[in-house]
Amino acid sequence: MQATLLGILGLALLGTLHAQDSIPVQADFQQDKLTGRWYSIGLASNSNWFKEKRHLMKMCTTIISTTTEGNLEVTSTYPKGDQCVTRNSLYTKTEQPGRFSYTSPRWGSKHNIHVVETNYEEYALVATQISKSTGSSTMVLLYSRTKELSPERLEMFTQFSREQGLTDDEILILPQTGEAGNTGS
Repeated sequence: MQATLLGILGLALLGTLHAQDSIPVQADFQQDKLTGRWYSIGLASNSNWFKEKRHLMKMCTTIISTTTEGNLEVTSTYPKGDQCVTRNSLYTKTEQPGRFSYTSPRWGSKHNIHVVETNYEEYALVATQISKSTGSSTMVLLYSRTKELSPERLEMFTQFSREQGLTDDEILILPQTGEAGNTGS
């Protein structure tokens, strides 16, 4: 009985590790080129919070900067009700360029972040595997340097999200707001 349980747990862990390895990372990733202002254009997730809040979500502004230790400081500002909320996250670099880890101080969830693809000047596609005590989820973000992207880039985001096992109900092109990112432009 214990051997069977250990075998099942081993297979589950192997599946999780394989899932993380199956997410590609930008070849020749150049972290300094990723810094600056980005707009969240697309968001896909199979998490419960996304399903509950999907109808309220709007485009947000994200500023990425590099710390002296070589990690990424990620500051996102998004509309919540009639005000703007700012959230700061520190993405810790890993041995693999383009891959980062983050632990949410609020929820205790562990995030395995992959910069999947970017041309640095137009778009960035980022995939995150999130693990917490209640289970795991996948999140895919499409960032843009401007508030609009070509239909081809939007389709690339949708297709990649589907490849990660997300359904069309779990994929959202975020509506623009009049306020997101207008400060300091």
